[in-house]
Amino acid sequence: MLLLTSFDPWQPHQRSNSSDDLLTEISQRDLIAQPCHFLRKIRVDFQTAPKEVISTIDRLQPDVTICCGMAESRQVLTVESNGKFQRSVLHTSIDLAALIEGTIATQISHDAGNFVCNHLYYSVLSHLQKTQSRVCLFVHVPVLSERNLDTVMRDFLMIVRKLDRESVTDTTD
Repeated sequence: MLLLTSFDPWQPHQRSNSSDDLLTEISQRDLIAQPCHFLRKIRVDFQTAPKEVISTIDRLQPDVTICCGMAESRQVLTVESNGKFQRSVLHTSIDLAALIEGTIATQISHDAGNFVCNHLYYSVLSHLQKTQSRVCLFVHVPVLSERNLDTVMRDFLMIVRKLDRESVTDTTD
C-alpha cells in the first residue's frame, strides 16, 4: 500500500498548498492503480505533523510513504535526498537518480529546508529506521499552474509507479 501526505497552507497569502492541490488532482482523476491512502491537509506544525504521519504509518503499515510539501520558490518537482536535525542527517534509501530518470521536470534536492517539511522527513526516516524497513520519500511541489500541472503530475505519477515496483521487488527478494 502507498501512503501520500500533503500539508495545509501556512501563510496568509496562500489560498491552498500545492502539495494538496497535486494530491487532489490525482485523487479526483483516480490516477493511482495500487491501493493508496491519502493523509491530506496536515497542519504545518513541528509537533503535529510528525505525530500524525508516524501514527498513520504505524496503523496502516504502508510499503511506500511519499510525504509532499510546497516549495513556493522552486519551479520544478524536487525529490529530497535527506532530512536533517541539528548535526544528524538521515538519507532516504531510494536511488534518486534512477527514480527521476525519464522525468521531464524533476530534480534531486539535498536541502529540504529548515521548516516543517524537513522536520517531518527527518522524523519519519528516523522512525522507519528504528522500526521497519519501509520506503519513504519527501517530494517538494512547486506552485501549480495551468502551464505546469500536467508535467508535474506526469512526473509525480512516474515516481509513484517506480516506487511501487521497487517495493514489490524488495518484499519478494
